[in-house]
Amino acid sequence: MFVRWFTSVFLNALSLYIIHFLFDSFYIDSFGVALLASVILSMLNFMVKPILIVLTLPITIFTFGFFLFVVQAITLMIVQSLLGASFVIDGFGMAILAAILMAVLNSMMQRILK
Repeated sequence: MFVRWFTSVFLNALSLYIIHFLFDSFYIDSFGVALLASVILSMLNFMVKPILIVLTLPITIFTFGFFLFVVQAITLMIVQSLLGASFVIDGFGMAILAAILMAVLNSMMQRILK
């Protein structure tokens, strides 16, 4: 169970770090910061994300689930506010784009590992 969680956290960190190289408006100091951000994101996904999903359930159903990217962007913005200058996302649009890219990258990396 721990190995699965650590693998997920590591792949999220790798996705964040790849996105950092793709966009100037998404900044991470180092891979260590990306790993810390991924751990915090994992905790937020466990505690806060279910509450956000329940609160936004009608719009999530109406948008066929695409609003979940907005929920993930909100959690990314929370992580950014917790980490300060070492993890910077310039704008909510970039956070949504990062959430979409994280989902795609994580999906690709999960397939490669299996």
